[in-house]
Amino acid sequence: MSVILGLALGAGLLSIWWSFWPRTEKPAPSAPSKAQQLIARSGIARITVPGVVTLSLVLAFVVFISLTALTGAVPIGVCFGLFAAAVPWAALSWQANRRQTALREIWPDAIDNLRSAVRAGLTLPEALTQLADRGPVELRDAFASFARDYRSGARFDDALNRLKDTLADPTADRLIAALKVTREVGGADIGRLLQTLSDFLRDDARTRAELEARQSWTVNGARLAVVAPWAILLLLATQPDAAAAYQSVAGLFVLLGGIAVSVICYRLMLRIGALPAERRVL
Repeated sequence: MSVILGLALGAGLLSIWWSFWPRTEKPAPSAPSKAQQLIARSGIARITVPGVVTLSLVLAFVVFISLTALTGAVPIGVCFGLFAAAVPWAALSWQANRRQTALREIWPDAIDNLRSAVRAGLTLPEALTQLADRGPVELRDAFASFARDYRSGARFDDALNRLKDTLADPTADRLIAALKVTREVGGADIGRLLQTLSDFLRDDARTRAELEARQSWTVNGARLAVVAPWAILLLLATQPDAAAAYQSVAGLFVLLGGIAVSVICYRLMLRIGALPAERRVL
C-alpha cells in the first residue's frame, strides 16, 4: 500500500512540475509549392521535388559535357545544357495537362456512379469506397487509398482531405467540398446536386475539347518556332568554323539573348492562344 501511495504521490508531483512548462504548438502545415503542385497534378506518386532537381542537374551536366566535347564551343554546351535542365519540368507539365484532360472526361461518369450509390441507400463513405472497384480506372487508386484511410480509423473529413491532395484536381475539390457540407449539415438534394454537376462537367468538357482542337495549331506553331532555330544551330555547330564563332564571351551573350527571346516569345504565344484554365480554389 505504501508503494502505491508513493507512486501516486510521485505521479502527482510530476504532473504539477510538467504543468509549468509551456506547450509548443505544432506548426501549421505550409502550403505546397508550385513544384509540389505540379508533381501532384501529374499523378506520379513516387517522385519528389529534390528528385526532379537532381535529374535536371544530371541531364544538364551530361548534355553540357557531350556538346562541349562534340563542338568544342563551351557557350553552345551551356545553352543546350539549360535546355536539358528544363526537360524534366516540361515532361511533368505535359503529364499534368494530359492527366487533367483525362480526368475532365471521366469525372461525369464517376459522379453518376456516386449518385447511383447514394440513391441506392449507401452512406457517403460507402459510396466513395465503392468507386475503388466500380469507378473509372484512372480514379480507382485514389479512391482505394481513401478506403484504406477511412477503414483504418481516420475521420471522414481527414480522409477526404487526403483524397483531395491525391487527386489534385479542381473538380475533385468542388465535389469534396459539397460532400463535406452534406456530411455536416445534411442534405436531401445531394442526388440533384451531383446530377447538376455531372451535366455541367459534360458540357464543359465537350466545349473545351472543340476549342482545344481549333487552337492546337497555335501551340504547335509556337513550339516549331522555338525549336527550329536551335535545331539549325545544333547542326551548324558540328562544323568547326561555325562553332568557332561562338567561342567567346560575346558568343555566349548572343546565345543567352537568344534563349531569353525564345522563352519570352514562346510564353507569349502560349498565353495568347491558351484557354482559361480552371484553378483550384477550395
